[in-house]
Amino acid sequence: MTANLTKQTHFDAIIIGGGACGLMCAVQAGFLGKRTLVLEKNDKVGAKILISGGGRCNYTNLYATHKQFISQNEHFSRSALVQWTVDDTVTFFETYGIEGKEKTLGQLFPVSDKAKDVVNVFTTLCDDLGQEIWCDAEVTAVEQTAEGFTISLERNGKLQTLSAPKVVIASGGLPIPKMGATDFGMRAARKFGMLVTETNPALVPLTITGKDQPWYEKLSGNSVFCRVWNDRASFEENILFTHWGLSGPAILQISSYWKPGESIYIDLLPGKDIIEMILAEREQSGKKMLLAYLSGLFTRKFADALSDYVPAEKNLASLTKTELEDISILIHEFKVKPAGTKGYDKAEVMTGGVDTNELSSKTLESKKVPGLFFGGECVDVTGWLGGYNFQWAWASGFVIAQNL
Repeated sequence: MTANLTKQTHFDAIIIGGGACGLMCAVQAGFLGKRTLVLEKNDKVGAKILISGGGRCNYTNLYATHKQFISQNEHFSRSALVQWTVDDTVTFFETYGIEGKEKTLGQLFPVSDKAKDVVNVFTTLCDDLGQEIWCDAEVTAVEQTAEGFTISLERNGKLQTLSAPKVVIASGGLPIPKMGATDFGMRAARKFGMLVTETNPALVPLTITGKDQPWYEKLSGNSVFCRVWNDRASFEENILFTHWGLSGPAILQISSYWKPGESIYIDLLPGKDIIEMILAEREQSGKKMLLAYLSGLFTRKFADALSDYVPAEKNLASLTKTELEDISILIHEFKVKPAGTKGYDKAEVMTGGVDTNELSSKTLESKKVPGLFFGGECVDVTGWLGGYNFQWAWASGFVIAQNL
């Protein structure tokens, strides 16, 4: 059964996706007196908001600029982030009852530590502004017409067709398929002849296999503050050893810049020089064993594991210059060659997406298909860990709303 509802209800735009970008777009459009319909395939909107930050929602970062975003066009996000700034995000949420508290490195969370409070802001505003939300609504096709677009969808077991002069695709990316993630945005772009850049899991744990895997497994649960880097990026935060490899903030960050087959490097004592430290220590305690010294710098379990690679039973006074250099390489340039990642199921975001060359950076409208907009994660704009991706979602939703 197909129901055509276009004669019953008029919408200025239909928004596909009830996540951060789609909800912000609906609210901002409402402020401008435009009526929108949000179509969400899940049984409730904001599914990814609700699980972000362990259910606390790191909703922006105080230091966000276009420089913390990965894209084939590194300047593309600049326009949107200038039109909707971090201050705008903070003010918006404060206006509707959410005070922020800064945690690590500019990460802003609601004082309540409840992600649902963020979602409630949008659902309440949509209700107040007359913006309609349909959940359990899976879009199956978007077609261009002389008047705009028709949307085919299935809702409550019924097929429906809607029409609108403009369409916003804010359907997210590939990560976390159990939350309903699909490639809909990329498929829609390709259908309209738009280019899509290669996609990969990002902000994702890295796996270790083969002969090295048991070494990481026995360190499972150990967290160490490190600098992790490759030739593209460098991050100083904690890493977490797991039975299958490496996780923790610094690893998630570098994963966005890692490609299969490449190595990454870890400095276990960033900002320090292990050789200088050992030389100073042996002036006072030359008979101290290297293992005992390392146990004072790290956990005993971690020091034991490092003993596989250094003369742990030698005392500090007897370490040779070559041995000291080897220790320095181990501590400051620990080389890791990951086998892969934990995939989209464990990835927070993805790199790649709708090619930014296909979109106006000022409006996020398709250059080839007037009236068709793309925002949020399905676009080739990927932020660092720590609230940056939400800032892009809010900004892109706002920008699109201004141009509907």
